[in-house]
Amino acid sequence: MTRHLRVDGPNHDDRLDHMAQGVIGQPLNRLEGPLKVAGRATYAAEARPRNLAYGVLVQAAIPAGKVLEIGDAPGALAVIRDKRMVRFAAQGMARKAPKSGPDGIDYMGQAIALVVADTFEAARHAAQNLSVRYAREDVPVNPEDVTPELPPKKQSKTGDLDKAMQEAAFSVDQVWHTPSQMAAAMEPHAAIAEWDGDRVTIRAGLQMLSSNKEQMADALGIRPDKLRLLAPYVGGGFGSKLGINAESVAAAIAAQKLGRPVQVSMTRQQVFDLAHRRSETRQRIRLACDADGTLTGLGHEALVSNLPDDGFSEPVTQATPFTYQAAHRQVVHAIARIHRSCAGSVRAPGEAVGVTVFECAMDELAEAAGIDPVDLRLRNIPEAEPVTGRPFSSHKLTEALQEGAKLFGWSDRRPAKERLEGEWYIGIGMASAVRVNQLVESRARVTLVQDGSAIVETDMTDIGTGTYTILGQLAAEMLGLPADRVEVKLGDTQFPPAAGSGGSFGAASSGNSVFLACEEIRRQIAKAIGCDEGDLTLQDGMARAGNVSKSLSEVVEGTITGEGHLEPGKTEKSHRQATWGSHWAEVAVNRWTGEVRVRRMMGVFACGRVLNEKTARSQCLGGMTFGIGIALTEAMEHDRRDGHAVSRDLAEYHIPCHADVPPLEVHFLQERDAYVGPLQAKGLGELGICGAGAAVLNAIYNACGVRVRELPATPDKIIAGLDP
Repeated sequence: MTRHLRVDGPNHDDRLDHMAQGVIGQPLNRLEGPLKVAGRATYAAEARPRNLAYGVLVQAAIPAGKVLEIGDAPGALAVIRDKRMVRFAAQGMARKAPKSGPDGIDYMGQAIALVVADTFEAARHAAQNLSVRYAREDVPVNPEDVTPELPPKKQSKTGDLDKAMQEAAFSVDQVWHTPSQMAAAMEPHAAIAEWDGDRVTIRAGLQMLSSNKEQMADALGIRPDKLRLLAPYVGGGFGSKLGINAESVAAAIAAQKLGRPVQVSMTRQQVFDLAHRRSETRQRIRLACDADGTLTGLGHEALVSNLPDDGFSEPVTQATPFTYQAAHRQVVHAIARIHRSCAGSVRAPGEAVGVTVFECAMDELAEAAGIDPVDLRLRNIPEAEPVTGRPFSSHKLTEALQEGAKLFGWSDRRPAKERLEGEWYIGIGMASAVRVNQLVESRARVTLVQDGSAIVETDMTDIGTGTYTILGQLAAEMLGLPADRVEVKLGDTQFPPAAGSGGSFGAASSGNSVFLACEEIRRQIAKAIGCDEGDLTLQDGMARAGNVSKSLSEVVEGTITGEGHLEPGKTEKSHRQATWGSHWAEVAVNRWTGEVRVRRMMGVFACGRVLNEKTARSQCLGGMTFGIGIALTEAMEHDRRDGHAVSRDLAEYHIPCHADVPPLEVHFLQERDAYVGPLQAKGLGELGICGAGAAVLNAIYNACGVRVRELPATPDKIIAGLDP
């Protein structure tokens, strides 16, 4: 039987607070952790089917035009060109050939062919020596070289911002630039495809199998029921594996043509070319306030880029409409159509860079008005969503700011440049954290076995976030079992389709479906022992109701199966859903070299119910580290002549390493959000990024008096602003 729920109203039952097993929220270790640290978890490239061949992608050497001719590859099994090969990572359905036709090239580095050989080394050698003849076209590759699009639905205006700026007691009108960024997940993209008649099985690093299955079937021209995707372990994604990419489609095409399994793995450099990037941004922030710090005007203009035929654009201003109150408001979203690699979702698309810049502007306004940065924010938190008047499903920004200020010692903050320790300026900074929240349709199947164990099945993925553990805890709590008696099976499209890992909606969406499946099992147990489900207590393998007490082995004959089906409903539109927090940082800036060292960092977060304190904290640690990278090190540089990625490996694209990251402190606020399903849990993984970089950048200003508006804040930019 299936328990179906459409979230059309609030759920105040707090059911998980009244279960007896006591494992929900506990900091349990990851169930699959031992497999990963022992090297026994099989990732996409590590399967070894018999007679495996190896493919290497051939990439375009021009920014735009056509492939006229491709030469032979001695020593290779085949050189495969096929119009079905996707041109760039698909976040929607698979990309059809653009106007330029199947041989068209949209950006330098695009996959144009696959060379297959018996060994990886032979395939790589043949691919590197393959001759290709092109017809090149001149195309724009830099955002400032084109007239941007202004999609009407992405623009908004209320009141008269220009007038508010003119009449303001204090104002800020500045422009920030953020560079392209790359997900740089630990596991490079890889896939192994194998056909059995007209059916294909593809093992790949993918985040959202239910939608990936539709994309892959669309790309290959087959029915979805002829396709099975496997992704039991994914070594990180951060958005780069949301959709299908060149490696998985090429592997499937090659395996079909050769009649044997084919593996296609990207090098790190290919990942930088072929997995989508976060768009660079140009952001103009205008803020106006009266003498007491009340915002009267708020403007956020963003310019982003993408390929001519792509529908995605970095939603930079996503949180701007509802974070702070102001009567006069304007949001502008512009898209430059250029020929660089595809831009797409990188962890916390929109707020990662939008909140970072906006929170820097709020710090500048606080400085101009002579108001404490925390007080300025507290004075401008809206009671309901500005303009629309929608109520918030929950709102914890005030508490996050107040609690963070107390815990971090904000009252000890000194004015800029007043604290010098040897040759190091010391400063502290802060920022609000905010991220939209959403639910996505999910299904799960749970089976309770007579021996007192349970099995959870869903095609949900675990990309390092702890999904195996969280879903296991949920089933254990609902069914009254020790956590080690629950087996969780993920990452297989033969299981019920789930939301997938993305947008911070995975745990809450798939978790709610597991919760519902377990409710159905509880209903069947209650019926068997003659009680109402609400009166049933399950704990340590025992079922109790009134004077009745039985072991589950007495109640269950063979197995009991329940399925859960969650759908978002009316609350998605009736209430503004978001997660909230605050970031705090202390930095040291060398007065002679401009070097920045983050000395301590803290985050306070509200994300509804915390399902596992340890995995939740880990997500925040990763997000805050992301923020350090945005502020100080990460920049994907592009050649201005042809648009190709210059910093395309981990030697040149600088993600924070251990020495860059101090001990990080994480605190959670108690929260239950009744409008997001019976779990009352919301997304968390991306909230830890949003605003983290701003806290570091604001701390740099407090330390040495330098504002860096072209990120990242590398030593050369800081030195340029320091007093001689």
